[in-house]
Amino acid sequence: MSVAKRDYYEILSVSRDCDEQTLKGAYRKLALQYHPDRNPNNLEAEERFKEAAEAYAVLSDANKRAAYDRFGHQGVNGASGGGFDESAFADFGDILGDLFGLGDMFGQRRGGRSRVVRGEDIRYDLEISFESSMRGMSADLLIPRMEACTKCMGSGAEPNGGLVTCTVCGGRGEVLYQQSFLSIRKTCPTCGGRGRVIRQACGQCRGEGFHKVEKKLKVNIPAGVDTGTRLRLAGEGNPGPAGSQPGDLYVVVKVIEHPVFERRENDLHCTLPINVAQAVLGAEIEIETLDGPQVIKVPEGTQPGEQFRLRSLGVPLLNSRARGDLFVHLEVQIPTKLSREQRKMFEQLGEMLPTDNMPHEKSVFDKVRDFFG
Repeated sequence: MSVAKRDYYEILSVSRDCDEQTLKGAYRKLALQYHPDRNPNNLEAEERFKEAAEAYAVLSDANKRAAYDRFGHQGVNGASGGGFDESAFADFGDILGDLFGLGDMFGQRRGGRSRVVRGEDIRYDLEISFESSMRGMSADLLIPRMEACTKCMGSGAEPNGGLVTCTVCGGRGEVLYQQSFLSIRKTCPTCGGRGRVIRQACGQCRGEGFHKVEKKLKVNIPAGVDTGTRLRLAGEGNPGPAGSQPGDLYVVVKVIEHPVFERRENDLHCTLPINVAQAVLGAEIEIETLDGPQVIKVPEGTQPGEQFRLRSLGVPLLNSRARGDLFVHLEVQIPTKLSREQRKMFEQLGEMLPTDNMPHEKSVFDKVRDFFG
């Protein structure tokens, strides 16, 4: 008598309209709970583990899931074989790798293909001026890195007969391990996945396959970069083993601070000092910006701390023609030392200014103009 199979959604405790992340999270929870390594000699846990794996193998595949939703178990009997499906373990490198140390075992193989081995990435720190970060620039860099030996082309072996087939994996680059009911493929520890081993080391590089060089590269720094911006130059890192894909070069930018302008995201800020007379009477003041001189019109009666906004004179947005703004903050400077004549003028002005702190702007400005005009 056959036992009716449980509903796959019920096994994973998810709704029929759940998304991929919810599905994967539910499977991960059950896989961790019932994994045989955590439940040794527990047949019930092993069956629950297989059951969850089978359910996930079907529901994580869009075509199988559609067939299951329409026809039930009959619609996927051919796909899942009516039992445990090893394809469910395609995601185990992410799900169980950190907990059981199986990331290498499960992660080295996806659909029967070995993971691509690439060279190491390189970091290069580049310091540029504030003005260069605003306008963009190109720089010639000398990058210390490794390059493949010209004789062995990175293999580390003599060109003629220096490499032989690995006897441990038979040239496949992988070996098969049996863990509980699982058959697990892992990178061959003898040849490192290359399928071949060195019999005679290269005489030029002594088997290293690489040598140190300084390569000259030109890098374009776009306008708008800031400290911490990373520019990626694909394929300009260290070469991979046996001539495989090289790593990348990351140029990390550091921008020197400017003595006048402060950057806040894509806006610039600066402080403009003015005297009391300019604040009271108003003035037109020319200031230097990174785009040339600009005139600030200070209205009469300007208060300390007021700011002016000059549009599109800020930092360029990366890969865009748009720019931030320049904010000019006014700082009214109060004189700390006065000549006798200046003191006398301020004393006379003080006698004419109201003492009740009530605004009488029109009469005050008229009298101030008489003194300073």
